[in-house]
Amino acid sequence: MRIEINTERLLARIEALGRIGALPGGGCKRLALSAEDAAGRALVTGWFCDLELDVHTDVIGNCWAIRSGHKDLPPLVMGSHIDTVATGGLYDGVLGVLGGLEVIESVIDAVIETEHPLAVAFFTNEEGARFAPDMMGSGVSQGALDLEEMLAKVGIDGVSVADALDGIGARGREPVSALAPCAYLELHIEQGPVLEAEGTEIGVVTGVQGISWTEFAIAGRSAHAGTTPMALRQDAGAVAAGIAIEARAIARDFGSPQVATVGRMRFAPDIVNVVPEEAVLTVDLRHTDDAVLQAAETRLFDTAEALASDEGCTITRRSLARFEPVSFDPDLVGQIAEGAKRLGLSHRRMPSGAGHDAQMFAPNCPAAMIFVPSKDGISHNIHEYTAPHDLANGVRLLAEVALARAGVVKPEGQTA
Repeated sequence: MRIEINTERLLARIEALGRIGALPGGGCKRLALSAEDAAGRALVTGWFCDLELDVHTDVIGNCWAIRSGHKDLPPLVMGSHIDTVATGGLYDGVLGVLGGLEVIESVIDAVIETEHPLAVAFFTNEEGARFAPDMMGSGVSQGALDLEEMLAKVGIDGVSVADALDGIGARGREPVSALAPCAYLELHIEQGPVLEAEGTEIGVVTGVQGISWTEFAIAGRSAHAGTTPMALRQDAGAVAAGIAIEARAIARDFGSPQVATVGRMRFAPDIVNVVPEEAVLTVDLRHTDDAVLQAAETRLFDTAEALASDEGCTITRRSLARFEPVSFDPDLVGQIAEGAKRLGLSHRRMPSGAGHDAQMFAPNCPAAMIFVPSKDGISHNIHEYTAPHDLANGVRLLAEVALARAGVVKPEGQTA
């Protein structure tokens, strides 16, 4: 059964949420469990309540709203996140939440009853921009991350997850295991250039590549930049730079789809004419094959140790996040592809280069994702943009698959 999506209503909600934490020149900043996140949560849960949905929040702040089904069955859950990075756009995560809400409201408008309940959810700290690791709320919900360990995590501002939850009143009463879907669907912008470059309308996501985040801390000795001969230095900054260059070389040598990113680097004492005595940097490695990802990690770690030894420095490392590659449910992936065909939408199968909440659900229930194009492949950027017709296509397909999976109750007297 097909329903009509109200694109104007969807866009209005995306724009309204985007005004919370709005940045000059566009985009928004709603770091997880910040005051802006609290305002975003209040707005979205207000929309849930307007539709008289049954709203729940668990002890790590994950929130979901359920429209009851014809039978007492596990819900079909649609969701994503509403937190952003510091220079976020309007669509990353938000489309999955508000697209799911639009599906439910359109089902209500059409007076359709489903066998399984329909639910829409948003998960705490998906981005990992304030607290590491990312996908924290969904990871705890699905047993991949330990609740107490995550509550004790300290963010970039020195505040713990537990204190931040309580600070904005986001800690709920539901146990973290309370959300147990019959299936999980996530609509998301691609965050890359492939769909737009090919002129393809839909990405049928087959899985998520593995992710490894490592922080290196290097200790050397500060010295005068002009009077200390190069051979007598213990330059922590030089070691950090060498690790950054090696990360790039790993990506080049291993080839696509291997990627490597140094996202943060800082020196101490951070003075122009002083050799750094301390350096801290992060390396993000990703690959679709876990064996290859492990090989990349081994090469990076061995090189880092060798660089530090050669420079007379000491080095320590700690894992900030480590997720193995995930394959999505083949049947559900196939349903998405078939749904795109029925709707006349061009599509291609593709892996996700970014991590998503869907990967946390995949071990426990059928899970899959739908991608729509991102203009110029830009995301995590104030210029992030997806055209309204692409947003609508994604929500139409989400509705098509959600209703097929949840099951539509036939009116009395009507046969299948």
